[in-house]
Amino acid sequence: MRAEILKINSENPEERLIKYAADQIRAGKVLGMPTDTFYGLAADPLNLHAVDSVYDIKTRSRHKPLSLLIESVDQAEELAFLPDAFHELARKFWPGPLTMIVKASSRLPLKVTANTGNVALRVPAAKIPLAVIKAAGIPITATSANLSGASECTSAEQVREQLDGRIEIIVDGGPSPRDVASTIVDLSDPSGWRIMREGAIASEEISKLLDR
Repeated sequence: MRAEILKINSENPEERLIKYAADQIRAGKVLGMPTDTFYGLAADPLNLHAVDSVYDIKTRSRHKPLSLLIESVDQAEELAFLPDAFHELARKFWPGPLTMIVKASSRLPLKVTANTGNVALRVPAAKIPLAVIKAAGIPITATSANLSGASECTSAEQVREQLDGRIEIIVDGGPSPRDVASTIVDLSDPSGWRIMREGAIASEEISKLLDR
């Protein structure tokens, strides 16, 4: 069965369609969804069956933790322990393509952190995922909507080409506004920070802020 394509306006997301997508996530489904970088797989990280489904859909190793999209720093405080550097970077770069790895709170299942005890968080600069997060009242997973090792997807049609038969619903919010992944900075070690992946935000910008 071909995946259902749910077209949502990326600038003015229709409330009815956002609620439908949020309800599907809360019911344990995994959706393909646009972000401000590549298309991602959106699922409820507090639902262990949904988390398993994300790993199965991507054929992703269970040793790799899942990153989460959230709506605010307040929501981050419910999910993790936040060092001062987190707040500095969030003020400067959120919403936007910066993913921060921090120590997870006990609220998050170990399966989401791949037993690392860490979680990667980001507030996206895109209206559709933010509206879905708010409507669902929970964070959503943000791992890229592609098979592990395959290229990331910048459109709903590319997601369907790769994952058809693996997911039921793909939100079509048009082409991705970027073709570069988010920058990932690890703040989980109290002794210092490090760049895990340089992406849309240059490492020099991170250094300028944190090494003052």
